Amino acid sequence: MKKSIVIVDDHLLIAKALQEIINKFENFEILYVCENGKELQDKFEKEANYPAIVMLDISMPIMNGFETALWLKENHPEVLVMALSMQDDEDSLLKMIQNGAKSFLLKNVHPNELENSLNKLVYHGCYYPDWVTNKVFATLSQAKTEVTSSIKISDREMEFLAYTTLELNYKEIADKMNCSPRTVEGYRDALFEKFEVKSRVGLAIYAIKNGLV
Repeated sequence: MKKSIVIVDDHLLIAKALQEIINKFENFEILYVCENGKELQDKFEKEANYPAIVMLDISMPIMNGFETALWLKENHPEVLVMALSMQDDEDSLLKMIQNGAKSFLLKNVHPNELENSLNKLVYHGCYYPDWVTNKVFATLSQAKTEVTSSIKISDREMEFLAYTTLELNYKEIADKMNCSPRTVEGYRDALFEKFEVKSRVGLAIYAIKNGLV
């Protein structure tokens, strides 16, 4: 069964072109297109058929991508948000990630890369290409802070933490650590609680920001 996608972009020609491209993908189909976040809100209030993915532009009138991502995060956390924009500055990247975006691509992305990114987003729950993680981590590493001494991290948790910054799924991490996926999930859940974060991206950002990896 194909995963449904909603495109939110005020550039209708781009949105329609994206619609035609994505509807040719094997695993995805466009549910509908909105011109801004407010129109998306109205659709969500009227229709119970929510998409699996919302593809968001950042610069839009009435309700922009930052505001829309945050609204989705607070009201529909089950919907995966992919930012698709021409803005690639560090501030935009960080703000979209903080507001709940699980992926970030530029609008000049090749269709094959777009399809691959959508598949990875659905399979892993989040997906950022290397240029995104490099920019975000480079920005955060300039402002390293000391980890509070009250947070105790075991050697195995530190090893797991280092692997979270790489493009590996949890099974691959388990293989590298010579343990079961369930054990890896235990390290993940323990660090979620210790660092007060809720996602793998949050773990990675925390680790880089605090100079742990």
